[in-house]
Amino acid sequence: MPGRVMAYIGLGSNLENPVGQVKVALGELNNLPQTRLRLQSSLYQSAPMPMSPANQPDYINAVAALETSLAADDLLSALQGLELLHHRVRKERWGPRSLDLDLLLYGDECIVSEHLTVPHPGLTERVFVLLPLFEIAPALRLPDNRSLADLVEQCGSDGLTRI
Repeated sequence: MPGRVMAYIGLGSNLENPVGQVKVALGELNNLPQTRLRLQSSLYQSAPMPMSPANQPDYINAVAALETSLAADDLLSALQGLELLHHRVRKERWGPRSLDLDLLLYGDECIVSEHLTVPHPGLTERVFVLLPLFEIAPALRLPDNRSLADLVEQCGSDGLTRI
């Protein structure tokens, strides 16, 4: 078991009361074994990604910082368990969802396995992840030493509304 690690989790929902889904999930993250919710961003509203299937409602997004002793794979399993509790159905890629929990960063580790890639592959291109992450960790540097502040400056905030 690793020591205590700061992990960052992206939360998203666009079905079944998305604001409520994200708020409840933030509380549930604090109840994961060997894990404490340390910070949470504001909620943000965003349109579905351009490659998403058509006619989806907007998403509600947030980012949480967790201090955890869980190994990365165990944390991923716990996150997927929470998704199932929220009736997450994986029908189509980028399709609508009741709850999506993404392991964005796990300390300063780079992980590539069959089930997990950290940092999350879409982290640096998704404004709905970058801005909430910047809100709670403005001095953060990615494992490749890129500055989160520089990434935020490059991406802008088009299409994202803080609620």
